[in-house]
Amino acid sequence: MIVDLDTMRFEPIPNPSQNAAHGAGIQAARTIAGADVQVVLTGNIGPNAYQALSAAGIKIVTGVAGTVREVVRRYKEGELKEASSPSVGGHFGVGRGRGVGRGCQ
Repeated sequence: MIVDLDTMRFEPIPNPSQNAAHGAGIQAARTIAGADVQVVLTGNIGPNAYQALSAAGIKIVTGVAGTVREVVRRYKEGELKEASSPSVGGHFGVGRGRGVGRGCQ
């Protein structure tokens, strides 16, 4: 979702790569970069998406949780700081029984 930080207007952005087995982070980053985004506020980001967004000149803030309104307020008040590296390793969240057909037994 794109949020205008001044007006709080938002626009959802579909992620056509959300179910991709590989390259989902890079494809999502390309979609975001093509939408003229200036900053990404997220919980976690992997190395490929981090690199793609950084290369596009997009600021990345990780460790974010809460409502959109609360997160934007915290960012605008300077409580959230830009990330200097990915927050998780590659393929974070893939497998290990998380809905991809590899249940734990």
